[in-house]
Amino acid sequence: MDSDEREIFDYLKTWGEEWVNAKEICRRASTKRRYSEDNNWAKPILQRMKERNLLEGDALGRYRIKPSPKKGHRGRWVSPDIEKILKEGGVQIDGDAEESSAPEHDELA
Repeated sequence: MDSDEREIFDYLKTWGEEWVNAKEICRRASTKRRYSEDNNWAKPILQRMKERNLLEGDALGRYRIKPSPKKGHRGRWVSPDIEKILKEGGVQIDGDAEESSAPEHDELA
């Protein structure tokens, strides 16, 4: 990120997940002098950041930092013995049980 993008990103971090109007970003993310020289200075930078998936934009011209994807709970770990008992009982098991189970002796040979 260059310095302009860093200024915008730091300003948007103060708003959290709230949407901020592009005009307000132009006005407040940098200095008064910069805004008086070019009152739309941030708009091309906002578009560039949106194309690189750093920001989200809506139809009203508002922007926010793209929220990081939440780490989903992949399920509860089930021991291989319990998994076998449940499968014999007809219970469907989802999750990491198959991936995290210990390798069989046949696989090592």
